[in-house]
Amino acid sequence: MRVHESVPALVRDAATLAGAVIRDAIAARGRANVMFASGASQLEFLKLLVADSAIDWRAVTGFHMDEYVGLAADHPASFRRYMREHLSALVPLAAFHGLQGDAVDPAAEATRYAALLEGHPLDLCCLGIGENGHLAFNDPPSADFDDPLGVKLVRLDDACKAQQVRGGHFATLAEVPPVAMTVTIPALMRARAVLAVAPEARKARPVRDALLGPISPSCPASALRRCPQAVLLLDGASAALLGR
Repeated sequence: MRVHESVPALVRDAATLAGAVIRDAIAARGRANVMFASGASQLEFLKLLVADSAIDWRAVTGFHMDEYVGLAADHPASFRRYMREHLSALVPLAAFHGLQGDAVDPAAEATRYAALLEGHPLDLCCLGIGENGHLAFNDPPSADFDDPLGVKLVRLDDACKAQQVRGGHFATLAEVPPVAMTVTIPALMRARAVLAVAPEARKARPVRDALLGPISPSCPASALRRCPQAVLLLDGASAALLGR
């Protein structure tokens, strides 16, 4: 865990750490497989990362960790659109593999994406922590630390939906798709390096629960404590409850 005095300092550290992991993977294996997260907490991090001219992006294959079922790739709330606008349209990736949320057969799409991940072991997983403690769309009702699947379909809980509305992705709870695809917790934690970026006061409670509460699916982010290759980056606001 690393606590920074400001969000800009946190973001700079995150981009520095991620860039080093990516460059090391390319130096060791000629390529890097990286999973990226979406959301407000990732924006400034991605801005700095794509500006890193020392990364040979042509050797990087990108993935992302979740998508709403039934949402077209050009929908404003689509995570594929987010990744295109903030990553894949800005750097010359070797490839970017998106979760096809609007696939005719969502279960088959989950299986397809899981197979892609099996064939591309992750060098780095960049993620955030949700206000309900979720990792990707592994919400407290559906999180499974020993999930046999790599990607699965989940029903989003109301706390997760409310976060999407507060984030401006949807106008009302009713507009949030009830089902999503998510990379599972074991698949996320299998990455050679895991970088969790969790700034701001709204993350203070889930951060406290993740670090000081039981290691349990009741707070999916507590799985980070079973992941020795994980680094959690906080600012003063998100770390505020750790001493209480």
